[in-house]
Amino acid sequence: MGEDIRLAAVVALAQGMAAAHGSREAWRAAAAGACRALGGSFAALSVWERELGRLRVLVNVGELAAGEEEFPDGEAYPVHQFPEITEFLHERWAGGGEPNAWVETAEGPAAGGRPGYVHQRVAALRRRGRGSCVVAPIVLNGRAWGELYVARPAGAPVFGREDADFATVLAAVVAAGIAQAERLEEARRLAFTDALTGLANRRAVDARLDEAVDRHKRDGVVVSLVVCDLNGLKRVNDTRGHAVGDRLLERFGSVLSLCGAMLPGALAARLGGDEFCLLAVGPSADDVVKAADELCRRAGELELGEGVACGVASTADPIGPVLSARRLFRLADAAQYRAKAERAVKPVVAGRAGPDDPVVRLADAAPSGETAERRQFRGRLP
Repeated sequence: MGEDIRLAAVVALAQGMAAAHGSREAWRAAAAGACRALGGSFAALSVWERELGRLRVLVNVGELAAGEEEFPDGEAYPVHQFPEITEFLHERWAGGGEPNAWVETAEGPAAGGRPGYVHQRVAALRRRGRGSCVVAPIVLNGRAWGELYVARPAGAPVFGREDADFATVLAAVVAAGIAQAERLEEARRLAFTDALTGLANRRAVDARLDEAVDRHKRDGVVVSLVVCDLNGLKRVNDTRGHAVGDRLLERFGSVLSLCGAMLPGALAARLGGDEFCLLAVGPSADDVVKAADELCRRAGELELGEGVACGVASTADPIGPVLSARRLFRLADAAQYRAKAERAVKPVVAGRAGPDDPVVRLADAAPSGETAERRQFRGRLP
């Protein structure tokens, strides 16, 4: 392969990883780009899980053999089966050496491969109809991260030393792409996370609620929203200080997360200040009310607080058509407002007080009785 062609392959790999949205797309782009660059028929990207002593396959691309999946759930290989992994991914370069790639064939090591290593990987080549492979260690932030593996079918030209050297270059490009993908993932996580409690934030709720209501309109899936207001936070802040108030928020956040775990896939979030919510997509309305009831009970047991005012709105209850995220939030918020006014120790559920449910009427009326802060928050909803 000419130098210009290889340079173009490196650029294409880097661009593919840079254009990826999320880690999985970046893994696929890395493996696919390396496979094309080396003229392989199959490629895999694996991560070294030190604590488990294994290489776990993240993605397989190309011509998959029987039993191989693009994103496997449990394909992993104990490192002790491959002595060269430890040497190349740790010992060989830890003292300043380079983590060079090596080649193996269905007949054993080749082109700088490690003499004497005839093991499960060679057997796997034969079993899967592949004639040779090149293995390139991936180093990230000065530590072994995993490996890039590219194979050719039996009968195709065997990888050579030049291919192994090129694979070393590709592995360095992949490492840079993975580092960038991880930084972007962390940035996305922070953008959708409340810094104090570690729960999702309002931005995450807005995005997820929009998607959920769209699914409800399209497929009829049940969408439920629990909105709650932590009682007594201002008193704690005024009498004990904001540091103690923050501890109360953190403790309630833990309770909310615990109760949210009763609902598969539920999103627990802090909307801001003393307002929190749970968004559930799929569970029945009764299951959501049960979780909200448990939330109220546990919140009442918190040492510093005064319980929680909790409102629930679900598309499975008689609340009328829900055509927007804004309406479902208003219904849950109106139920919470009523729970607070009545000092209710259990959740108030929109639509369950009969056809003239005052919560539904309040939600559908102009919100003239709201505080300026609550109007401002609602104004940010889509």
